[in-house]
Formats: sequence, structure tokens, C-alpha cells
Amino acid sequence: MIEVRGVTKTYGKKNNVFTALSDVNFSIPDGASVAIVGKSGSGKSTLMHAMSGLDRPQTGEVIIDGQDILKLKSKEVDRFRSRKMSFIFQSFFVEANETCYNNVGMVCEIAGVPANEHRRKIEKALEAVELLDKKKSRARDLSGGQKQRLAIARAIVNNPTTLFADEPTGNLDSSTGEIIENLLFRYNKEKGVTLIIVTHDDDLASRCDINIQIRDGRIVSINEKKPKKESALKKKKVAKK
Repeated sequence: MIEVRGVTKTYGKKNNVFTALSDVNFSIPDGASVAIVGKSGSGKSTLMHAMSGLDRPQTGEVIIDGQDILKLKSKEVDRFRSRKMSFIFQSFFVEANETCYNNVGMVCEIAGVPANEHRRKIEKALEAVELLDKKKSRARDLSGGQKQRLAIARAIVNNPTTLFADEPTGNLDSSTGEIIENLLFRYNKEKGVTLIIVTHDDDLASRCDINIQIRDGRIVSINEKKPKKESALKKKKVAKK
């Protein structure tokens, strides 16, 4: 469970104060897929940064698994984030001159994964995004879609409980973007990972369980998908049994 309580974030001082987030409140159940939706400048990326501890709001609480991460010291937040969270960004951020294998391996090294586990974890992550056959290829030689799949492999290699994706298909064409979307939602459903997507794409948002609309730093609506009802035909079949 992620709980955001009374989060307010401002920039500047005195007459130049800009309020990026204003008294934001909501909760996200474990394993949900969530879209934070808004126009450019609405505060959606700032909200993601506050939720993940990448940025500290002036007031409020962000409680994850019963722990208010805003009360943790900087090194403690970093440690918490490395164990619980991963990130995917619009611009890929892969190491162009490194192989796919080494790109994913860097994450294992940073997280302190025992050396004898590296190969198994790296290959499992690359296989999950269908890049195992590219493990010796340099990232610079990949297509845009393959680079984003590599970024996903890096994000999932250490089995995070929460996966943040900031405009993950923003640099991709529609068909490649759909492949990336399918990978993310499949991982969300199969692994029970909480998936939080920052987007201005209504089609992408419609695939999520929860839509959080933000405007000028304020939450204007929170919509949850209702479970689909069984069809009358299915009910009849069940009754006959």
C-alpha cells in the first residue's frame, strides 16, 4: 500500500513561490496499475518524484509498507528505493557503449547482488523482455524500442515491488509503444508489482486500474475501474454444472 497524505511541494521564495503540488491525498493498493495523468506542467512528474523519495516536499507523508519515506535520511531513502523501487524514463538512459548484459549487470552491482547470482538474474531479465539474443550487442546498436526494453530489463532485474514509468512510450512510434505497454502490464499482472505510469496519453491511461487526474498541482479526480460483471451466458453455464 502506498499512501500519500497532505503532500505540498513549492519552489522559490517569498514573492516568487511556485506551488507544484498542493495538499495531495490518495492511496494505491498493492499490485494496482495506476496512471497519473495531466498536461505538461500539471505536477505529475513532481508527484512521482515525491512518491519515490527522489524529491522532498515541504509538508506531507508518503507511507509505503507502513514506512514514511519522507522521515528517512538521504542514505536510508536511497537504500529503501534500491530494495523496493525501479524507474523507467522516456529517454531510456542506457549506457550506449556497453553491452545489454553489462547494462543490466550495473544495476546488480549497485544493489550489491552477490556475484554468483549476476548471470542468472541478468539473463532472466533480458529473457523477460525478449532481448536475451542481444545480450552481447552494444546498446547503441539497438532500435528505440529495444533500448526501452533494455531499460525495462534493468528496472526489473532486482524484482522491485513498485515500478515507476515516466512517459515510457513518449519517444516511440505507436506500434513499438504498444509492445512496451504490453510488457509493462504483463509484468504488473504476472508479478503483482505496483505499476505507476506518468502520462498525458489517455489511451495508455485507460489500460490502468486507477486514473489520477492532476491539474495545477491539485488532484481533480480519481477514477477506478469496476470489475467486469459476469455475462448472463456464463452464469447459466455455471448454474448447469
